[in-house]
Amino acid sequence: MSDGLQVRGLWASYRRGPDVVRGVDLDAARGSITALLGPNGSGKSTLLKAVVGLVDSRGEVALDGEDLRSIAPEQRAQRVAYVPQRSLLTAPLLVHAVVAQGRFSHRRALGRLGPDDREIVDRALEDADISHLACRPFTELSGGEQQRVLLARALATGADVLLMDEPTSAQDVRHALELHAILMRLRERGAAILVCLHDLSEVRAIADRAVLLECGAVHADGPAEEIVHDRHITPVYGVELIEGGGLGFRLAQEDASGEDAG
Repeated sequence: MSDGLQVRGLWASYRRGPDVVRGVDLDAARGSITALLGPNGSGKSTLLKAVVGLVDSRGEVALDGEDLRSIAPEQRAQRVAYVPQRSLLTAPLLVHAVVAQGRFSHRRALGRLGPDDREIVDRALEDADISHLACRPFTELSGGEQQRVLLARALATGADVLLMDEPTSAQDVRHALELHAILMRLRERGAAILVCLHDLSEVRAIADRAVLLECGAVHADGPAEEIVHDRHITPVYGVELIEGGGLGFRLAQEDASGEDAG
């Protein structure tokens, strides 16, 4: 079994409802970026939540061959960081305090953050380009700014396994590219990154591997360049890729019999 995150036979549901994730197997190796893609409702976000234990699930989730559920919560928080697409935080916390939450698992019992922790928090604020927001209430920020705060909190953990749910969905072009650069630096340091992406051109730009979900199950898994291809994308999304100056799409054409062409 390879180093990094391993998922085998994972099923997940909300409050004992119908299964949203169905028998998923995947690997997110160290030193690589693995993209989760699929249409809305395909189970991408639920899969990430299942891996970190936020929804009911059954199956195996291992980190470097060790059952993730057997790792003490404090150690797990130091090794695996989760970045949701949006936060449910309603308390009037300042941005600096939210990012500092990433260091809580490193504190000794009843201990405060030390100078090293504060330095790490400041660096995370800088890396996410939100130092100027440190004294702003989190709840007053825009959606894109809040996403960058959640990213900074994850960076502050020092975790080398990063799970991210559509982190660029509310970002402008500059901040999306800055996020790409952060992910590539983490990859170079040996991190295992599993990220949900809705933009297929973004998958091609930064991902090493891609896992395509359909109705909660794996439709295809392999190198990103191979997965973002008509033979996989058209049956799942109902669109065809248009190659040119950039990656474009058009609705899949139907032949005279009414069946999808190609």
